Amino acid sequence: MEREKKIIKTSMLGIAVNIVLVIFKATVGFIANSIAIILDAVNNLTDVISSVVTIVGTKLAGKAPDKEHPYGHGRIEYLASLVVSEIVLLAGVTAIKESIEKIINPGETDYSIISLVIISVAVLAKFFLGRYVKKIGKTVNSQSLVASGQDAFMDSILSFTTLVAAIINFIWHLRLEGYLGVIISVVIIKSAIEMLKETVRIVIGERADKEITEKLKQKVCSYENVQGAYDLTLHNYGPSKTIATVHIQVPDEMRADEIHILTRQISMDIYNEYGILLTVGIYAANDREEYKEIKKTLADIISNYKDLKQIHGFYVDEKNCNIYFDLIIDFACENQEDVKNEVIQKMEEKYPKYKFNVILDADFSD
Repeated sequence: MEREKKIIKTSMLGIAVNIVLVIFKATVGFIANSIAIILDAVNNLTDVISSVVTIVGTKLAGKAPDKEHPYGHGRIEYLASLVVSEIVLLAGVTAIKESIEKIINPGETDYSIISLVIISVAVLAKFFLGRYVKKIGKTVNSQSLVASGQDAFMDSILSFTTLVAAIINFIWHLRLEGYLGVIISVVIIKSAIEMLKETVRIVIGERADKEITEKLKQKVCSYENVQGAYDLTLHNYGPSKTIATVHIQVPDEMRADEIHILTRQISMDIYNEYGILLTVGIYAANDREEYKEIKKTLADIISNYKDLKQIHGFYVDEKNCNIYFDLIIDFACENQEDVKNEVIQKMEEKYPKYKFNVILDADFSD
């Protein structure tokens, strides 16, 4: 709830500042007949709409899980970010159309000292607002706020260029508004596309951050009897909810009650420290002397494949003559199944007594 309050409070501040800027910029723009300042005001108006969308998205994302949405509604924040990006993109496309028309049919502009002062204040207001909103966005892990903060920072730069054009017009009577409007529009469109790409990447499912995965694996491997951590995956259900899974390798002589205590302790500690719901699976280690030759043969075979990144979960079921292990193959490899089958074939030639059960794992995390 504290996170939600911060996002809403910051967004409300953005709405208030931008409404004031819209009023003053639009007034100056129409009085001076400046398309650049009018478009700057329109851009601030889109920021107001973006902040409203962020507030609505945050409120909806904060709804408790229900039967239809057992993982909660946190991903609505990402949908809100998409809407914000699309609003900014639409504003940019509209602005470039108006700017081109202004270049074709330029009109007289009439700036005053007061209008230049108002634009200067607007530049400073957007600069400090952008820094503040982006800082809060990173603190509370809100993609919508980060996007809004970045947008506000870009607005301050655009407003500064508008100020420069106004000063040039005021002193030398050169009309640059149409051309400046095109530049502003292009920057707005570029910013919108970057925000869209960032949000879409999250929605599709991006690779987990290397820093957090390394910390999680180090933490998991710090427990007694844990010989390795594998297959770590993180599933994002909103900025404040992450569900993860991992396999740990333990000695095969451990009892079920010992494994239960170990995995429960790991899950609880990870949740308390990182806020991540972690499910722990088990690999039993085959460290017996009679299987070392098989493991060495497998390692030698794998060393001939540059796309094979890791083998884990090795286990020999002597009673049923089964050997199990998992392979991780680089995503760049286009024939992963062929590589797996080749490894199996070579192992079967060496050890025809056994049936090889191999799972092709994905390289989910570092």
